[in-house]
Amino acid sequence: MSYEIIGITALWIFLYGYLIVASVDFGAGFFAYYAKVTGNDHIINKLISRYLSPVWEVTNVFFVFFFVGIVGFFPDSAYYYGTALLVPGSIAIILLAIRGSFYAFENYGSKQSNVYMFLYGATGLLIPASLSTAMTLSEGGFITEINGTVSLDYLALFTSPYSWSVVFLALVSVLYISATFLVYYAARADDQKALQLVRKYALFWATPTIVASLTTFIALGQHNPEHYDKMLDLWWMFGLSVAFFMIAMWLVYIGKYYGWAFISVMLQFFFAFFGYGASHLPYILYPYINIYDSVTYESTAIALIIVFIAGLLLLIPSLILLMRLFLFNADYVKGKK
Repeated sequence: MSYEIIGITALWIFLYGYLIVASVDFGAGFFAYYAKVTGNDHIINKLISRYLSPVWEVTNVFFVFFFVGIVGFFPDSAYYYGTALLVPGSIAIILLAIRGSFYAFENYGSKQSNVYMFLYGATGLLIPASLSTAMTLSEGGFITEINGTVSLDYLALFTSPYSWSVVFLALVSVLYISATFLVYYAARADDQKALQLVRKYALFWATPTIVASLTTFIALGQHNPEHYDKMLDLWWMFGLSVAFFMIAMWLVYIGKYYGWAFISVMLQFFFAFFGYGASHLPYILYPYINIYDSVTYESTAIALIIVFIAGLLLLIPSLILLMRLFLFNADYVKGKK
């Protein structure tokens, strides 16, 4: 296996970690605000707060690793994406800052604010929508380079069915992943009222998620036939994704083994995410960046691989310790600590 493949695989693992952890966080924000609006905040918001308190500080670690790594491994990505993502990237940073202020003032302040709760819920949807722009741009057709100047065709971006299908998929996936985790978390807390509420959320958002996945797949076939054909070659990975989706929803529906249901959701997105990534290779950005022509010097790449593997070896045990102390601690989950 070449160091280019090892490097992009390590980056994709970090991005997958961010996909799962951040989705739970973002979706929890929306559900917290929705529960407050519908008068159910007394049922689930304490449960959500117990999850977020120890976790929100480490959510963006995966994203930072990926961002630093993609620029380190493939410097051309900074040139092309840096210009094209200036506006959507800036919006995402501002939204992350707003979300961070919620954590500071709402979680550690003495008064609850409806304004901060609204911003918390809104950013839970707006951040994944803005970040999904990078996936859309990677398929090509939106970024142009003329006389050394990179520009983003906003008209093509905002009128593309594929672009909006990706945004829709990002939104519903966040809510689906978060809801299935909260089902497991409520079951661990033995909070039956919260469990029944978030279980309805999980079952409801399952259908839009599978519809959005199919819609995005069809739209990709129209936008980038080359990538679409490669995805068809990896049909078995997407087949396994659908199989784990069915397992997860069946377990949630019958009301048993919620932990295995969430693991199935993680595997569902693992196979879909890595199937998408594998079929995208060798391109990072059609047709400008591919992993073989745009990779950094071999010595630098090897050093980055070592650093990223060390980072994984440090981050994973830290997350396991965090989960054992808080998320999977029976007394903490039940609010006794």
